Amino acid sequence: MANSEVKTRSLEFTVVPEAEMRTRAAAFAAEMARRRTVRDYADRDVPRAIIEDAIRTAGTAPSGANLQPWHFVAIGRDPELRRRLREAAEAEEREFYANRAPKEWLEALAPLGTDAAKPFLEVAPWLIAVFVEAHGVRGNGSVVKHYYAVESVGLATGLLIAALHRAGLATLTHTPSPMGFLNTLLERPSHERPFLLLVVGYPAEGAEVPDISRKPLDQIATFIP
Repeated sequence: MANSEVKTRSLEFTVVPEAEMRTRAAAFAAEMARRRTVRDYADRDVPRAIIEDAIRTAGTAPSGANLQPWHFVAIGRDPELRRRLREAAEAEEREFYANRAPKEWLEALAPLGTDAAKPFLEVAPWLIAVFVEAHGVRGNGSVVKHYYAVESVGLATGLLIAALHRAGLATLTHTPSPMGFLNTLLERPSHERPFLLLVVGYPAEGAEVPDISRKPLDQIATFIP
């Protein structure tokens, strides 16, 4: 029973017939199976409204104590900002490939064909920088502790990627390390920590992706009757 002091409202929930549930589940699984990380983008615009709706979807994710510890910065075509972001990201990536990454990590990346060059940061129509709010700040400046902040932002980012794919767009999760340059270039406060940079747009004509496979269900799930 809900705490009598907690404000509640009636749940809006529609029961779907089991046959339709199965159809929906299978169709969504098949659609998401076609999702691939894309590194080559077309110079084709995407309406801001689509990005807004995808971020709204991300904002519906569950979060610790419903504190919603995320912030999304959607970056459009600003050429100077894009140039600076690419320069900063590639500097970190060059250091990663040359000095930071252990041999095993580089071997794991080899089949994907990645390197320090990140031209998509200037070509794709949108970049979405996702930040974790380590804590909240009230209007009077006092601090609000956030719980399970990283886990919550991970859930929100998954919904964001699914929403963008459902809309018909390709994405790339870009995680140069460290990512402190995002706070500087995007003028975000110190209590926000960069989680990742999501590249969004249409694949370039003739774009190719690595010939990889995903683990089958019996390798990623256990069912206990």
